[in-house]
Amino acid sequence: MSSLDHPPHSAELKVSFPAEHVLQLTLNRPKALNAMTPQMEADINNILNWFDNEESLWFVRMLYIAAVIITGEGRAFCAGADLKAWNEKQSSGQANEQEMLAGSVHGFGSISRRSKTSKPIIAAVNGGTYGGGLEMLLNCDIVIASEEAQFALPEVKRGVLAAQGVIPRIAKIAGHQLASELLLLGRPISAAEAQTRFRFVNQIVPASKVLPTAVEWAKQIVANSPDAVQCTKRGLILAGQHGNFEQATLALAWSPEARRLYNSANIKEGLKAFSEKRKPSWSNPAKL
Repeated sequence: MSSLDHPPHSAELKVSFPAEHVLQLTLNRPKALNAMTPQMEADINNILNWFDNEESLWFVRMLYIAAVIITGEGRAFCAGADLKAWNEKQSSGQANEQEMLAGSVHGFGSISRRSKTSKPIIAAVNGGTYGGGLEMLLNCDIVIASEEAQFALPEVKRGVLAAQGVIPRIAKIAGHQLASELLLLGRPISAAEAQTRFRFVNQIVPASKVLPTAVEWAKQIVANSPDAVQCTKRGLILAGQHGNFEQATLALAWSPEARRLYNSANIKEGLKAFSEKRKPSWSNPAKL
């Protein structure tokens, strides 16, 4: 497998390239509302690990990926965990949830707790987003939602726990009381509520415009300096990991991404292009 060939995957995940340097991952269990399975999670993990490692190939051929879009096939984005399979494990005594949680490095769907990536992830929310699906979405950088999209954390209604990173994240985004509303009532909210009250949706569009809008936003990201985009993404992650402004700022200042940025050809090119009133011509970022 060459560095530009993505890893193999099952039919539970579709992999496509809707624009130059843009990867699209489509959850492909529409009859099950794209409920997550171990196989689907493994597929996502393998593809995203490859995506994260392709840092030094920004403009080599058209397959190099600078941003990723994740969406769902059919009428749902992701219905969360496959509760039927979970019930079978519980009934057989094979489930060990605490061990699974502790060992889940990247969280639900290999996205909800993923923190090593320096590249943007856009969620194109085509429909219902429940439980772990919402946990995944809240660790994406940009959320484009259909007018018909609904969001819920119904775990309390099933006797389980939203435990893959969503509790601290939604509390930080929406505040304690609104986070409690989602987590303790388990009721669904509309896309409009998600945008205006809970503040985790960037734009609401008609269903037919969800993917085109996500692709357009991805293309705008890709048009920028790869070093600056990746360093900014690292800064956003550090902001969520550190307790105060000063800690996050210093952590970013001494990060590998910042070191690369300030010593890159792209910072020179960006400043020179501005002075010469022309469009910059970006080059490959160095391997971290």
